[in-house]
Amino acid sequence: MDKFREYWNKPAHIAYLFIAPAMILLLLFNIIPLIASLVISTFDVSMTLNDARFVGLGNFVEAFHDSRFWNSMWVTIKWTLVEMPVQVIVALLLAALLTKNTWFNKFCRGVYFLPIICSATAVSIMWRIILNSNVGYITFLLNKLGFGKINFMNNPGVTFYVIVFMSVWKSFGISTIILVSAMQNVPRVLYEAAELDRAGKIRQFFSITLPGIAPSLWYVVMTRIIGSLQVFDIVYTTTGGGPNFTTETLVTYVYTRAFEVNRMGYATAVSECLFGLILVITICLYSRMLKQENE
Repeated sequence: MDKFREYWNKPAHIAYLFIAPAMILLLLFNIIPLIASLVISTFDVSMTLNDARFVGLGNFVEAFHDSRFWNSMWVTIKWTLVEMPVQVIVALLLAALLTKNTWFNKFCRGVYFLPIICSATAVSIMWRIILNSNVGYITFLLNKLGFGKINFMNNPGVTFYVIVFMSVWKSFGISTIILVSAMQNVPRVLYEAAELDRAGKIRQFFSITLPGIAPSLWYVVMTRIIGSLQVFDIVYTTTGGGPNFTTETLVTYVYTRAFEVNRMGYATAVSECLFGLILVITICLYSRMLKQENE
């Protein structure tokens, strides 16, 4: 008993007991499912895991010859290239305007954060009603203004950007709050020195604010890229990937393969491709962030 007590009284040993619950959860809900998905991706198997047939890399080869897979890949990349910059720019501009702790700015921060706590399903239903070609008041106003009856939710050239707008509207609040907190931590003496040197607000923003919030800005960029690559809920509840698969992302495609076509092995292989894409992008961005911080 004395040896047991002596062993666990050491800080280096007792630390393992404190991190054990987190490590167990990480093992159960992250590491084991990741390994299991790698194994399942090598089988041709249904959702019930019955009649599994080992195919090796067959599912991956099939995916790379599947035009619908490449279409969903392109839609996902296009979504990221549009949604991430728009959200970061909107959040950056609003954060710059709401940095001061006035009652009006605090009120605006709370209003902008409200969509975050709403479910994607509720947001999707709300915007589908607002933009409905028959009962939506926005389409009604546009029709009265002479733009005609626009079908926002079933137009291949418009629907994609409408869904992107919904996604930005729902999630820009959290990015704004993060950047506001970062801007408030930039030392005021830097701005005072810049004012003495007669630097304008725009020059101060690019020379002081942006370098000062670089770590937080990189964090926002990385999380938004990862979130954009994994977008599913708002797409599935609005268009389901239509019209003509113009809004079908990789995660939506994985869902249809797994739960509608009942091909769990193939869907897992596609999800592994998405995992690899996210992993490569995250490593590249994180390396760039560390390099900039060291410089």
